[in-house]
Order: sequence, then C-alpha cells, then structure tokens
Amino acid sequence: MAKATSIKEAIAKWAEKTGQDPAQAKEVKLYMQLPPIEKLDASLSTLANCEWLSMSSNCIDKITNLNGLKHLKILSLGRNLIKNLTGLEGVADTLEQLWISYNNVEKLKGITVLTKLKVLYMSNNYVKEWGEFQKLAELPLLEDLVFVGNPLEEKHSAEKDWREQVLKRLPKLKKLDGETVVGQDAEEEA
Repeated sequence: MAKATSIKEAIAKWAEKTGQDPAQAKEVKLYMQLPPIEKLDASLSTLANCEWLSMSSNCIDKITNLNGLKHLKILSLGRNLIKNLTGLEGVADTLEQLWISYNNVEKLKGITVLTKLKVLYMSNNYVKEWGEFQKLAELPLLEDLVFVGNPLEEKHSAEKDWREQVLKRLPKLKKLDGETVVGQDAEEEA
C-alpha cells in the first residue's frame, strides 16, 4: 500500500491546485487525499488564517496539532477513523462548528472545552449512553445537533422518545437531526 499523504504534502498539493497561499487562506480543503492522510501533524500551523478546514474522507484516527489554528471556526473531519474527541484544546476559543459524522467516536470526553461550539454534526458514530451524551449540556452555545445513527439515538427513536429525551437534556437546541425545534410545549401537543 502507498505511504500516507502527510499534511505538508496535502497543503502543497492544495496550494498548487488553487493557487492560494496557505498562510493567508481562510478556507482549506484537504479532503479525500490519495493516498489518505493518517496523522494530523505540526504542518497544520502553516494555515495561520484558516477559518474552515476540511479533512473529511481520509484515515485520520486522532485529533492532534490544532494549536496553530488560531482563527479556526469550522473543522470538518467526517468519514475518518477518529475514536475520541480529545485534542481539541488548541481551537477551544474559536471553534463554532465540528463536523465529525461517520467516525468511531464512542465517548465524548474532550468536547467540553469547546465553549464557542454552536453546531455539532456527529451522526453515525458509536455513542451508546446518556452519561456520554450529557457532556453536550456543558456546551453553552450549542444550538444545532445531528446525532442520528448513534446507538443511543437508534434505541430511543425506536422507543419514540428521542426528541423528548434530548430536549429535556439540551433545552437550548434550535435544531435536532436536521429538524427545527419549535419549543417543548408545541412538541408535546404534536
């Protein structure tokens, strides 16, 4: 099998393809690299002004080396091999959206550092317990959550109490699994 693409190589390919300077770019797309990216390395710090970084559809298994991304607002890591959410401290003060669907996340340890997070797309992972889900209540600005395809959601959707259970735990949500939340009173009457 071919050697994995490094972050440095992926950034160089992206710069050549787009003609943009990585140090100045606000949006950088490093998704679907062939061969895939496997590790996040210190080369990410060259993306000094990046606000939106897409690295979906690779083989990344761990979140690391985000410290140099001082302006990052949107991080897209969907369709990788990520098992946990530790390593987000470097973007804790700026990250507003985390797209991490189709990974192997079972525990939400590490997510609570994201005090500015408004949007969390984490469908099709492996979260099974309310104890883990409850960590999302510590995100003061969270308003849009996609959680479909996790064992916890599948179990409670089958029991027909998913939305009710989530809104009890996250009353500030405005959108759940792509559907607008209209308030619990309207929800109960429906």
